[in-house]
Amino acid sequence: MTAETRAKAGADSRTGLEQVYLLHQASLLRFLRARGAGDAAEDLLQELWIKASTGVSGPVNDPLPYLYRAANNLMLDRHRAETRRARREQDWSAIAGTKGGGASGEPSPERSLIDQGELRAAQAMLDSLGERTVKIFRRFRLEGESQRQIAADEGISVSAVEKHLQKAYRLLLDIRRRHDAD
Repeated sequence: MTAETRAKAGADSRTGLEQVYLLHQASLLRFLRARGAGDAAEDLLQELWIKASTGVSGPVNDPLPYLYRAANNLMLDRHRAETRRARREQDWSAIAGTKGGGASGEPSPERSLIDQGELRAAQAMLDSLGERTVKIFRRFRLEGESQRQIAADEGISVSAVEKHLQKAYRLLLDIRRRHDAD
């Protein structure tokens, strides 16, 4: 089903502007790409659809030129926002005293304190899994020992080592989810 037949099929439930949009969707996308929207062209086209489908306050005499102008304006708005964002980041870097406009490699003292507290909390939660699980986790993840070697040293099967590791991974995933939620 082409865009034209879709537009005709839904003609009774769509506004004139929506119908014109559906008929010229591909050409609007080409227009945005040709004007330099690049990877953002499809996102801009989606924004244009939202504007067209929510309706304008009054009738539009020439809907196609209106859509092209709206698409161009959306692209310009996005470009201006990106320019402001880049300028803001550059100004922030200058104020913070970082070299080359990048972020400082040193965390702030507040961030360091927060990170230390979170690390202690994560260590306490990991310790709650039991000494053997912590030992297996450390040997595998931090010391780089193989599961087979750990199993032989601990006198357990490789499957048991994997179960201990899964327990630790589930806990760490839970800690990360909590951290991300905050």
